[in-house]
Amino acid sequence: MAHPTETTFPRVLMQHAAQRPARPAYREKYLGIWQTDTWRAAADKVRSIAAGLAHLGFKRGMSLAVIGDNRPFLYQAMLAAQALGGVAVPLYQDAVAAEMVYVLKDADVRFAIVEDQEQVDKLLELSEQVPDLHHIFYIDPRGLRNYDHGHLKPIDALMAMGAAHQAAHPGFIDAEIAQGSEEDVCVILYTSGTTGRPKGVCQTYRSMLGAGRGACQVDGLNDQDDMMAYLPMAWVGDFLFSMAQCMASGFTVNCPESRETVSADMKEIGPTYYFAPPRVYEGLLTSVTIRMEDAGRLKRSMFGFFMSVARRCGADLLDGRPVSTTDRLLYALGNLLVYGPLRNTLGMTRIRVAYTAGEAIGPDLFRFYRSIGINLKQLYGQTESCAYACIQPDGQVKYDSVGVPSPGMEIRIGDNSEVLVRGVSLLKEYYRNPAATAEVIDADGFFHTGDAGVIDSDGHLRIIDRAKDVSKMADGKVFAPKYIENKLKFFSFIKEAVVFGAGRESIGAFINIDFEAVGNWAERRNIAYSGYIDLAGNPAVGDLIRECVEKMNEELSGEQMLGHAQIARFLILHKELDPDDDELTRTRKVRRGFVEGKYRPLIDALYGGLGEQFIETDVRFEDGRTGKVSATLRIHDARTFAVQGGRS
Repeated sequence: MAHPTETTFPRVLMQHAAQRPARPAYREKYLGIWQTDTWRAAADKVRSIAAGLAHLGFKRGMSLAVIGDNRPFLYQAMLAAQALGGVAVPLYQDAVAAEMVYVLKDADVRFAIVEDQEQVDKLLELSEQVPDLHHIFYIDPRGLRNYDHGHLKPIDALMAMGAAHQAAHPGFIDAEIAQGSEEDVCVILYTSGTTGRPKGVCQTYRSMLGAGRGACQVDGLNDQDDMMAYLPMAWVGDFLFSMAQCMASGFTVNCPESRETVSADMKEIGPTYYFAPPRVYEGLLTSVTIRMEDAGRLKRSMFGFFMSVARRCGADLLDGRPVSTTDRLLYALGNLLVYGPLRNTLGMTRIRVAYTAGEAIGPDLFRFYRSIGINLKQLYGQTESCAYACIQPDGQVKYDSVGVPSPGMEIRIGDNSEVLVRGVSLLKEYYRNPAATAEVIDADGFFHTGDAGVIDSDGHLRIIDRAKDVSKMADGKVFAPKYIENKLKFFSFIKEAVVFGAGRESIGAFINIDFEAVGNWAERRNIAYSGYIDLAGNPAVGDLIRECVEKMNEELSGEQMLGHAQIARFLILHKELDPDDDELTRTRKVRRGFVEGKYRPLIDALYGGLGEQFIETDVRFEDGRTGKVSATLRIHDARTFAVQGGRS
């Protein structure tokens, strides 16, 4: 069946409802049971929500906020706003109330549809700061029975208004949908704000559908595919996959019961198309490693043997390259005994295409998944390019690149090695910020990404670091912190890292341990601990992390460009870096400047030759309360290695 050809999301939705009315559009697990909306049912719900919004005065150009975990109703609410010529504004569901104020006011939000009591409470808390927010509708009524607010209603009430409106005004919604243009802004996605206020990225139907159709073309996605929607709806990646590609191909979007049940729900659905940032793939591999360490000797030996076979030939088999008959037979046996059961454990038995983006992924991690038969690839892009700038086609997968320019996209390397992007997926503008728009889009129409990169002889783009973070050490040699941090995070025991060295004689680092992986390691060695602070401060854990750092130093010594940038001293932080404490963005990117200011005494201790340093830190708990945590942190020296191949 042909892909839809319409030019706005609401018109594409109606085309799907006509072409494949009985095919599943959305599934949601609720109270342990999967509920399905067909394309016809989804279109009917969108009409009802849109008509209800129109009855309350929602008009063309207005913004609708959606907040919550991935839910079919929230995707349909965005489509309903768009059906009326409005704009969807998804917010991060784990943001605290104070963080939402700026976006709600900047986007002039008057209507909001949210998931549950948690999100309702946040908006009611902000009622005085955002007085124009007149209408809040919720999906899950649990805990809200005794709430008495005139502007707060269940979504069922909104849909009932919509049914009455449609009866009184037949043809109204269809006429509104028909007015839509591919140049209309369909969504405002706010940047993570690593260096200042978030900016509202205005994306049109043309850009989003261009990105969605191009990506579907590369991987042959169609209405028989299933994908799991579990990443924040406010993140551009989810909008690309769960909205743009869903509309472009007609595949089914599956929403898990909760963030905690994603792994179990994946096994039940068996998605054919999957996306996760590197930290999710790292976490899955860590869980596999922990399970194998607890397994019996025979099982560990079998796993080790067949994984060596997989490392030798698995990726070649996936790419269709020549492999010896012996290795083919051994791999087939390994698939029966190890790889197949492992893919099933991960919920990846049916996966045809899997992607990662957002951060660099370690070659060993990348190779592991491809070696066991999972077609894992990388893509590259920003909110401003719909997360669609480069992509890795089948048969052209390199472990150290983010691929070639996506269909309809052009890549150029500018001054200071900055990556410039032009093509179908670029933003229309930053919302009400023409000065910021002019800063990032040049006279030739190229978007300045802020990333530093190089294009190799095969036309593949390799990202080095953020251009603004690339600097020089005291001796004039290049310092690229993100590159080093990503190499550290390739170790399963290290969850996060922040390195320092600009203008200095040596490199220092803060480390966050992975509590689950290090905790399991400690338990198997009968090391007692009472919590994160206790475990992070244990001398044996310090030695474990030193081994990881020194191994990375040894690997780094073989790199011509950054072999000199080895870590000389490090410490293990007494707390995990947290978005609630403003140390990370909601997409878990380090706010480098904030961290440097907050932990200045620790940086001074690293470079002052001290062996330990006391620190007391303000923290914010999930319920909004604040407190302090303190500890005396040990500072560790790490061995460095001579740079191979001469001067770097």
